[in-house]
Amino acid sequence: MTVERAILLTVGGLIIVSVLLAVTVNINWLWLTGLLGAHLVQASFTGMCPVVMMFKRMGLPSKPGFT
Repeated sequence: MTVERAILLTVGGLIIVSVLLAVTVNINWLWLTGLLGAHLVQASFTGMCPVVMMFKRMGLPSKPGFT
């Protein structure tokens, strides 16, 4: 598992969970989906993501691009 794939897994999982919670519990869970999207846009411009830093501290290797 690389940092890039771990980020995709984490964000994708959180989006699925928030949508399921919005459908079954309360529509306000969609705010989490919006915040995740906003953070992805912000991270694409600044290059700063706390989750990436956490995964790097955990020792996950980084591999640029997809193959």
